[in-house]
Amino acid sequence: MTDGPEPDRDRALAVVATTPEVLAHPDLDEGLLAPWERRRLAGIRLPSRRDDVLAARLLVRLCVARVTGLPPDTPALAQRCPGCGGHGHGRPYLQGRPGVGVSLSHADGLVAAAVGPGAIGIDVEPATRRPGPVHVLRRLLPDADFAEAAARPDSGPALLRLWVRAEARLKAGRTGQAGQGEQAGQVEQGDIRLLDWTDRPRGAVAAVACTTRITIASV
Repeated sequence: MTDGPEPDRDRALAVVATTPEVLAHPDLDEGLLAPWERRRLAGIRLPSRRDDVLAARLLVRLCVARVTGLPPDTPALAQRCPGCGGHGHGRPYLQGRPGVGVSLSHADGLVAAAVGPGAIGIDVEPATRRPGPVHVLRRLLPDADFAEAAARPDSGPALLRLWVRAEARLKAGRTGQAGQGEQAGQVEQGDIRLLDWTDRPRGAVAAVACTTRITIASV
């Protein structure tokens, strides 16, 4: 395996990258995916979306390898829907490793993945995206935070930060949201640590929620 931090099983790892960065990584290729994942890819007609989905699934394997010290082809990634109980969609998890939480995200040429002990969730969006519609934001975001962000002359960036934070918390299985704060940084609410940041070189805004310390790393 190529460059990466030493395994740290007491710390969560989060990575944001572009889809081309991941697909060009020497340790990653489509052969790492399970048959059900390759069948799912085959059903995606839009090439750019297919690449995003593939890159996100490869990136989460790289993160697992860096956290556990295992090669990227070792972990068996699976998904289960908490609503219907079906497999192949819904929340991702690692078979045989119930103590390791995994999460992934992709959006328009950007991908993100996070791995760590316990519940974890990550979300990434292009920094130019403006979330909406308003009625959805009002339902998902705390009233006070939504009102404060919406009142700004350029409300888009503030609302986008709130959005990725809310998505990360939901993916970690948590309801309710933490306040946004003026600077990107780590805050705590109950047993959840929440970190949001802007990756300017990649034009991305991301957030990760987990139950332990968080390290942001590169591909």
